[in-house]
Amino acid sequence: MSDALTDARWFVLAGVVFIAVAIGGSILRRLPVTGAVLYLVIGVVAGPLALGLVVVDPVEDAALLELVTELAVIVSLFTAGLKLRDPISHPRWHRPVRLAFVSMAVTVGLVAAVGHLALGLPVGAAVVLGAVIAPTDPVLASDVQVERPTDRDELRFSLTGEAGFNDGSAFPFVMLGLGLLGVHELGAMGTRWILVDVAWGVLGGLAVGAVLGTLVARLVLYLRRTYREAVGRDEFLCLGLIGLSYGAALLVGTYAFLAVFAAALAVRRIERDATTAGGLAEELLERGDPAAEPIEQAADEAGGPAYMARELLGFNERLERIGEVAIVVVIGAMLASTPVPPEVVWFAPLLFLVIRPAAVVIGLLGSRTLGPMVALIGWFGIRGIGSLYYLAFAIVHGLGDSAERLASLTLWIIAISIVVHGISVTPLMTRYEAWRETLRNRRSRRRRVATGG
Repeated sequence: MSDALTDARWFVLAGVVFIAVAIGGSILRRLPVTGAVLYLVIGVVAGPLALGLVVVDPVEDAALLELVTELAVIVSLFTAGLKLRDPISHPRWHRPVRLAFVSMAVTVGLVAAVGHLALGLPVGAAVVLGAVIAPTDPVLASDVQVERPTDRDELRFSLTGEAGFNDGSAFPFVMLGLGLLGVHELGAMGTRWILVDVAWGVLGGLAVGAVLGTLVARLVLYLRRTYREAVGRDEFLCLGLIGLSYGAALLVGTYAFLAVFAAALAVRRIERDATTAGGLAEELLERGDPAAEPIEQAADEAGGPAYMARELLGFNERLERIGEVAIVVVIGAMLASTPVPPEVVWFAPLLFLVIRPAAVVIGLLGSRTLGPMVALIGWFGIRGIGSLYYLAFAIVHGLGDSAERLASLTLWIIAISIVVHGISVTPLMTRYEAWRETLRNRRSRRRRVATGG
């Protein structure tokens, strides 16, 4: 990264951007555009072709990009996990699990085929390309994700759950691609890849996160209820749990993204069990009791877990927003010095209008998902910071001669996704809400007719 980051103008730009985010959020919500589109434009202006304040090369600075995007993704995954309140055994989870694993695999396979046959990439690099752009983004997809823990909307739940899982489920395919390029051990007939990279990486990561999330949450709640200790500074608890689950998962060779997501789900599971048993009202779950002191809420038998989850979620959402702004600005800056690959003209429409929808249809076969919801899930396959992370990871770990080409293609796919999905999210979600209300009224009338009411 250039020394331009030490330029005083850069700090002025950063200040202006964050103040604009603070005072412009409500305005943007009324416009058919997301904040990410604005941040992207700011990044282009701040890049080398204009102000020259942010100069980043996706290949030369891949190690730094890997670190920064890694931090942004794990914060976002923790946020996603804290928003998903249904137990993993609930039927509502069937759809996001199918999307994150079946649709993910189909997307990787289709993109890899196009990359090898139409783009002329080596098989390994084509698989890496598929793994890089297959995951939907937990950061930039916030406008179509679950808005609060009590949100029971099926579309939002599916997209949030998918984004939470598939930022980990893409990892085995990245390792497969690197293995086919000869820089990662796959084992005889791929046995090591299946046993270590797939089975142990996925299941182990989920187990590490679930255990640590449960243990830490229960310890904190015990201290609060018994001794009225460990109250306050929930932001440190949040960062500590993210760091502990992520680091522990890495130490035992599992996928740390899944561990962070599972840790958040574990915290939410403890909250759900306690508030259900205590009969806590939903309004208290989301806002707490304004008449009660924080220490009283934190130490309460029924409401304590809800207080903890609420504080963790609030802090983490703020961190997530900061990460989104910073990294999308960097993406915009990189675009300014990254030539537009000619193949993106047909590859992007193919990905968004054919490959993603086809993968969603295949993944949801037999799920009885209604057509409009399938169409919207197929469209909102938003690419973003997770894709940039996997690109940087692959470059750092030996992508080789294909690095420049994959970098330019991935960056422009992300940019196109930010723009087209950002522009379409408000009108499409408005139409979805109207369709949902019509469907609800129709079902209500049918129930009244069936009961003679």
